[in-house]
Amino acid sequence: MSISVKFFVAPDDTSAGLVLQTGPGRAFESLSFRNFDSEDAVVEWECLLADGSVEELVEAGEPRIVAGQDNDGCVVFAMSPRLSAVLADAGHSRLRDIAAVWAQLRAEGDEAIDTEIAGAIVSNLADLVSSARRQNQSVYCWVA
Repeated sequence: MSISVKFFVAPDDTSAGLVLQTGPGRAFESLSFRNFDSEDAVVEWECLLADGSVEELVEAGEPRIVAGQDNDGCVVFAMSPRLSAVLADAGHSRLRDIAAVWAQLRAEGDEAIDTEIAGAIVSNLADLVSSARRQNQSVYCWVA
């Protein structure tokens, strides 16, 4: 199974939703990854970084779907403002620690992710979020 995951910066939900069929391409600053469940990941990251709970996030409708359906087709979802804030504010050592815990959680869930790769994903995403915040924009995720 191959899953394409692209986190990208967009000015608003409408702009982000326009990439549903094709992905963000070069029109938006983005990061590309493969083969992990990004919707589960953002929930886990938020729980780890902001001491939230899965139930709390589900109740709040996170992650919020912007376009598509949350099933076998393409989907675009928004990262929560809280996750964006904690990612942008976290230091390198905190991000590395969170990535290690996340890699362990994924291994327990039969979705093994190398600790170094997990660290690169979380660190690069924190950089993307910081860039988005400087531009007064948000981070979204396109999954196909």
